[in-house]
Amino acid sequence: MSKRILVVDDAAFMRMMIKDILTKNDYEVVAEAADGLQAIEQYKEHKPDLVTMDITMPEMDGIHSLKEIKKVNPTAKVIMCSAMGQQAMVIDAIQAGAKDFIVKPFQADRVIEAISKTLG
Repeated sequence: MSKRILVVDDAAFMRMMIKDILTKNDYEVVAEAADGLQAIEQYKEHKPDLVTMDITMPEMDGIHSLKEIKKVNPTAKVIMCSAMGQQAMVIDAIQAGAKDFIVKPFQADRVIEAISKTLG
């Protein structure tokens, strides 16, 4: 059975890029969210195996959303997506429980490596 993933990014084209990489590698994208608040709702509804989470988003940022998802499920697996130059935020995210991070622009092999490593 393919692993179920929630893709969170405020940019529709970024969600599309990740979704494309994932589906080509036999992962199932069960839901998408455009901000941190939607991410929490989608997480509760779909209970995915993994979440890819953008850091900088409107309404609620990825780090705050990560913390809320961890309250819902302390074992949630979340990989943060960040632009170059967001090292401080990446460190905050890892301390908040993120399993890994991938840097934009996405490279398909790095995305798959991070996801397969996180899912074990």
